[in-house]
Amino acid sequence: MSKTVLLIGIEPTTIDFSHPDYAAFPGLTATKIQAGLDHDKASLEKEGYVVDFCLFAIGDLAGKAAGMLKATAYDFVLIGAGVRKPPSNFLVFERLINIVHGSAPKAKICFNTGLTDSIDAVQRWT
Repeated sequence: MSKTVLLIGIEPTTIDFSHPDYAAFPGLTATKIQAGLDHDKASLEKEGYVVDFCLFAIGDLAGKAAGMLKATAYDFVLIGAGVRKPPSNFLVFERLINIVHGSAPKAKICFNTGLTDSIDAVQRWT
């Protein structure tokens, strides 16, 4: 049976790149983020994982993730760097950790460090 992965992140088109939190990431665009997400999904699928995206505006992300975690038992839950790194997202990140812990206690929680290394994060726990 294939291992399942839920990739949690912010829907790229909803990110305000003019916000000061994104100044540390010059040149970052929704198109670049989406390309990284698509690359990561394809890389994981090539290795035999079944991958779902949970991509929503930051304000909706925790609730949507909770719904997806209740509907499917994932083996891995990856919370993307875009959720974790900007300081203004801290409370959402904290809420997500508790939602994953409560809704998917058997899932491995993974963290990527950039746009194209999600497979490394998942395989650390395989």
